[in-house]
Amino acid sequence: MMTDLLYLYIFVLAAFVGYEVISRVPVILHTPLMSGSNFVHGVVLVGAMWALAHATTPLQLVLGFLAVLLGAANAAGGYVVTERMLGMFATKSDAKPVTKGA
Repeated sequence: MMTDLLYLYIFVLAAFVGYEVISRVPVILHTPLMSGSNFVHGVVLVGAMWALAHATTPLQLVLGFLAVLLGAANAAGGYVVTERMLGMFATKSDAKPVTKGA
């Protein structure tokens, strides 16, 4: 029982610290932060696949499958969002030059 409370305490503390850290990151650093979080999601996905490979009961198999599914969706979504954010900073080569007095 005590270890469950300890895990809950660590989870709540990590969520609070994560929120405070992320809310203070300047907007210009959001793209590198997204890339870093995509890396972490990849590690989570590998861990979920390892847990699924070592599952023995049907409940563990279901939870492992859900972990792999959600981890893969999270990683793929992160890469899509990063690509979209990087596209916002790309220069358009076919933009019309600005003319004065037109």
